[in-house]
Amino acid sequence: MADVLVHVGANVRRLRAAAGLSQAALAEASGLSRRLIVAVEAGDANISLANLDRLAGVLGVDFGTIVRDPGQAGNQRVDQLGWRGMHPDSRAAFLGAAPARNTAELWIWSLGAGDRYDALPDAEGWREMLYVVEGVLIVETAGGGKVVTTGDFLIFDSSQSYSYVNAGQSIVRFVRNVVS
Repeated sequence: MADVLVHVGANVRRLRAAAGLSQAALAEASGLSRRLIVAVEAGDANISLANLDRLAGVLGVDFGTIVRDPGQAGNQRVDQLGWRGMHPDSRAAFLGAAPARNTAELWIWSLGAGDRYDALPDAEGWREMLYVVEGVLIVETAGGGKVVTTGDFLIFDSSQSYSYVNAGQSIVRFVRNVVS
């Protein structure tokens, strides 16, 4: 599985040029700094998933188009590493996307012992569906924490800040579907 930043840089540069935008114009439209846009296009930026989604929106494409291997355009399978945590067992792989009302994404996540992922709110109308394959996942939202154990699932509105937390001593693995 290739590192997503390698593909993001090539895709952002190609899509920005096709849209006739300068790096400064893309930065202004997305609310990101020009320095970050330059670093993203060079494949050097550790950009958040939320900011990748913002770039996709400005460029008029879905998240999968931004992170997909440019040689795999049109393929629903993405299979790209999208996030690494502090613990070596913590990572998220964006597996694929399929059309929905707007879009649907399939991810496989793992969080090492004591690690967490803090997310910014998605756009209104987005939902997450999580299925825990191994361990115990805590999902924190403004409404409190929900504990999801192995074999159980949770569906929630992700247009709010939320966090995935592994408070245990062993790895937690879960499948994440994001739909709009």
